[in-house]
Amino acid sequence: MSRKLLKSTAVTGGMTLISRITGLVRDIVFAHVIGASAGVAADAFYVAFRIPNFFRRIFGEGAFAQAFVPVYAEHQAGATDDARQAFLSNISGILGSTVLFVTVLGVIAAPLVVTILAPGFLAVPEKYELTVKMLRITFPYLAFISLVALAAGILNTHGQFGVPAFTPVLLNLSLIAAALWLVPKIGNAGLALAWGVLAAGAVQLVFQLPFLRRIRALPRPRLDWSNSGVKRVLKLMLPAIFGSSVVQINMLINTLLASFLVTGSVSWLYYSDRLMEFPLGVFGIALATVILPTLSRRYVSASPEEFSQLLDWALRWVFLIAVPASVGLIVLAKPILTTLFQYGQFAPYDVEMTSRALMAFSFGLVAFIAVKILASGFYARQNTGTPAKIAAWSVAANITLSLALISPLAHTGLALSISLAAFVNAGLLFRLLRKEGVYTPLSGWSWLVLRIGVASALMALVLGWGVGNMAGWIAAGVFGRVLQLGLWISVGILVYIAGMLILGARPRDFLLRQIGQTDG
Repeated sequence: MSRKLLKSTAVTGGMTLISRITGLVRDIVFAHVIGASAGVAADAFYVAFRIPNFFRRIFGEGAFAQAFVPVYAEHQAGATDDARQAFLSNISGILGSTVLFVTVLGVIAAPLVVTILAPGFLAVPEKYELTVKMLRITFPYLAFISLVALAAGILNTHGQFGVPAFTPVLLNLSLIAAALWLVPKIGNAGLALAWGVLAAGAVQLVFQLPFLRRIRALPRPRLDWSNSGVKRVLKLMLPAIFGSSVVQINMLINTLLASFLVTGSVSWLYYSDRLMEFPLGVFGIALATVILPTLSRRYVSASPEEFSQLLDWALRWVFLIAVPASVGLIVLAKPILTTLFQYGQFAPYDVEMTSRALMAFSFGLVAFIAVKILASGFYARQNTGTPAKIAAWSVAANITLSLALISPLAHTGLALSISLAAFVNAGLLFRLLRKEGVYTPLSGWSWLVLRIGVASALMALVLGWGVGNMAGWIAAGVFGRVLQLGLWISVGILVYIAGMLILGARPRDFLLRQIGQTDG
């Protein structure tokens, strides 16, 4: 089972890696085309793109997926083919009609939405009007991508992880095409990218349909609200809307606050968040995506011990990967940003400002990933209410910390507040899983944390020495920067692995059946 989960995680992570790489290429193109602080187009586009993305997390892979997958896993395990197909058809019809209604409402109320979520833009009429125009173009993306998320949930439950993980690549390719081909034709970079977002939604949905047909799970939309499976999904989804979207809620709150700061603040937060999400998506979301259906099946089959062991195994991998990734992002923040973005409209000042936010976000990487795993321990048991209550505390912590830190640290304080709030979220989820007896940590944790901490510290020392003065990075050309960055990332990985091996860690220690059999 451990090897199968690792293989599935590797497939999902590999496809997500391709997605993140094309996403980085996309952001490099964005930085070149619209920059960060040089004009209003960048801030306007990132707000217009973030708003439908937030609702996507609600109606798409966030709350909906957390509610849908456990219920569909039950249908797959015990329902007839007709009952399973009826459930899929009705849930697709209800989801589609709901997001269509929200989309129409969002397009009509775009000025109000921008006023509420980016009130600082009102002081700059050009930025406000451009954001409204872009939002009306990007909002329909919500309808497409929510149905894409439904298709992904179906495929994941059938053990088909590669296709859903690859699908976001099409978004990145569409936006790159819009930046390189449409921007020169339209003349307005922000509007061109907004049209690229809309086209990407349609492309991603069409791409997944043949794969649903292949597994005989292509929905035929219906609207039967009385279907018992639909009722359960809706009941589970309501609290999950808040619980699974807490990071996005916090980002929206901080985008609102950043709109009052100097031009560029929203963009600096965007670029730093994108880089932090690279390891989060490649490993964290991939792992959470893979274990949710498995945890759901363990719950259905009444295997509490295996349920706990699976959570423990996943959390060990979180620490093994996320701690060094966090340290690496903090130490290499400026070299990474210089190598990827400091071209065209993205100035050295933007690198400095973005690096501060990136280091603050990276501090919370372990917590961001841990929340994905710990929350799955509740969602798999069809308990979406508890994570929602905990999320409320996390949002309250973020608001309090943001208001306290925005004055002394500006946009960096907003990034740091999200990281600290993630630790609040993870800590409370962990505490309740332990209190309810759902999760019991197995032996060996003290040795694991010690080894990871020492190996990561050694890696940080080597990378800090290797990076040297930033003047050399800035003076280097594109090839020189890429070569240096690739070299030091490789060195960092090798130092970390060597440190772990010297301290006694072995690959077999992270197989599911091995955990708990040794204390280190």
